[in-house]
Amino acid sequence: MASSRLFDRALIRVTATEPGEDVRAFLQGLVTNDTRRLDEGPVWAALLTAQGKVLFDFLLWADGNDVLIDCEETHAAGLIRRLSIYRLRRKIAFEREEGLGVYWRDRAPAKGTRRSSISVGPKAGAHHPTVPAGLLPSQEHADPRLSELGHRWIDSISDADTDASEGWRAHRLSLGVLEGEAELGQDATLWLECNAIELHGVAFDKGCYVGQENTARMNWRQKINRRLVVVPLADADPKRQRIAYPQLGVSVEHRRAEDMASLELPDWQRSGIEKAAETSA
Repeated sequence: MASSRLFDRALIRVTATEPGEDVRAFLQGLVTNDTRRLDEGPVWAALLTAQGKVLFDFLLWADGNDVLIDCEETHAAGLIRRLSIYRLRRKIAFEREEGLGVYWRDRAPAKGTRRSSISVGPKAGAHHPTVPAGLLPSQEHADPRLSELGHRWIDSISDADTDASEGWRAHRLSLGVLEGEAELGQDATLWLECNAIELHGVAFDKGCYVGQENTARMNWRQKINRRLVVVPLADADPKRQRIAYPQLGVSVEHRRAEDMASLELPDWQRSGIEKAAETSA
């Protein structure tokens, strides 16, 4: 049976190459979210510059002792190169999982639905008949950013899969949720300006990581002066625009918070802006 796969996503396996090495601890000191939460389900996180600007955003999934990074396909190689800089002499490997894919549906599965283990037998046309023992293919999980985004899971790719990338983009943007270099920028936007607090992409109680100092300072001061926002194309401001999607009739823009009062924002974003304004008053 055909499944709706996100063809524009890739998976990077992070694995220990020697006993005693801890993959989650390695990532804990680099990314914005708490890898200790991975047993509860995937988390959205980012790798930042030292100044707190986003370089890559992704979802992290646990697979036994390994971690899978669910990232943009076009930037997977760049993410591996960046992570390798921090590896130093640690016995950790990064490798593309060519036979696994990220799947999505815009609603929860029927009650009682659960993905079977790959070891039971791959689906027809699968390109990855054997996978290291772990938790994959995963049970479907609500997107950790916003439940309305739908459910996603990881499974073997198949020739029967259909590309859900355009449907996912339209659904995501209709909810005001942004991701990827085209929308977030690279070394151009502070992580909290990407609505990372409201979309659960940062943990303030996990300790140090790259870019943590400026990110924590912004949160403590409640000084998020600009934010990324989705606006109707008719209301677009070319000076603030990151990318336009004419076929969807929307523009992604980097606007000052005080200029967003007249916009029709999604509830999750408006409540976050109002909360920040009340705290800083």
